[in-house]
Amino acid sequence: MTDKTILVVGTYDTKNDELEYMLERITAMGGDALSMDISVLGDPEKPTDISKHDVAEAAGSSIKEAIDSGSENIAMQIMAKGASVLAARLQEKGKIDGVVILGGTMGTDVALDICQALPLGVPKYVVSTVSFSPLIEPARLSADIQMILWAGGLYGLNSVCKASLSQAAGAVLGAARAVEPPNSVKPLIGMTSLGTSCLKYMKPLKPELEKRGFEVAIFHATGMGGMAYESIARSGGFACVMDFALPELGNFLAGSVINGGDDRMLNAGAAGIPQIIAPGCLDLIDFAGWQDIPEQYLDRPFHAHNRLIKSAGLNAEERRETAREIAKRLKTSDTPAHVILTNEGIEEWDRVGQEAHDPEAFDAFCDEMRKQMTHPIAFTELDCHINDAPFVQKVLEVFDTWVADGTVKTST
Repeated sequence: MTDKTILVVGTYDTKNDELEYMLERITAMGGDALSMDISVLGDPEKPTDISKHDVAEAAGSSIKEAIDSGSENIAMQIMAKGASVLAARLQEKGKIDGVVILGGTMGTDVALDICQALPLGVPKYVVSTVSFSPLIEPARLSADIQMILWAGGLYGLNSVCKASLSQAAGAVLGAARAVEPPNSVKPLIGMTSLGTSCLKYMKPLKPELEKRGFEVAIFHATGMGGMAYESIARSGGFACVMDFALPELGNFLAGSVINGGDDRMLNAGAAGIPQIIAPGCLDLIDFAGWQDIPEQYLDRPFHAHNRLIKSAGLNAEERRETAREIAKRLKTSDTPAHVILTNEGIEEWDRVGQEAHDPEAFDAFCDEMRKQMTHPIAFTELDCHINDAPFVQKVLEVFDTWVADGTVKTST
């Protein structure tokens, strides 16, 4: 008897030996495996469990149509669509417990779509010649994707590439055996924040919400955390969201790579999830630590957090733009949204005497928030800082009202 089944995906016409090696490693460790061929021009040495024709058909196309396109890019997008559909279908039916995908840039392009088609908690391993490369934009990374560099592996097996392939085979099978997928028996609240040196409200809020019978998941709003939060919201996985850290939105508007995707703040409303919103840390634009700060930001308030991330302040007009964008996104929702503005500050570093203190720009932001937070958005302005107790008290007041009137569901 085998315990877990892994989907092994790749172009079996050109990478048969490598893919078969991973299949053999998985079965040698007591797992089971399904093979999926995403090649277009050639054929595998032996039939795969899911053929390239099955994949193209799942995309509403055919291998002939892919070939006749005359474009590798178009052909592989057909295969990416079909592979994603089939992988999601297999997972929903309980036929697979994880996936491992092998490829160069073409295969990796397909792999990223397959991984995004699978829910959080399903192990996803990509063996790629461009793992961790800046070629891969953050928005295409699924929340719990794992990658390992396919080193020295082009055109045949050798001891170098076997080290990567065997690790991936063992890792995906081990993860499938070990994982506890999200499946709370309590209604789940999704909250965004940053570390406690910047935002502190989660420390008193979490135990209070747990006392009320809810589970609380707090997402670190530094790009990938926001993507994970949005992926669960998109599937309707939260009873309520408390989106209190919005730097990913400001980063997206400013063009920073440290963002949560272009659908940030849109999925909860689309999924019918009530939202309590606060603009925590929406006064800074974040840069990767290795980047040079662009010249237009050099005269701004500046905070070096560590060697991975550093921040420059948004100016008055940029902050007004973020306020307008919050309103625009929340007004697409038919579900209740309540915005809380703390007019004495929105993160620890903007207090008087701290590095990000910029009262003129902050006043402009508050002014624009007052103008933009109109019907159907509920709006409360508090004379306190976001890290002060009155903010937590107001959040709980809004939340308790929503629980009492049934806006927030108390059962899963």
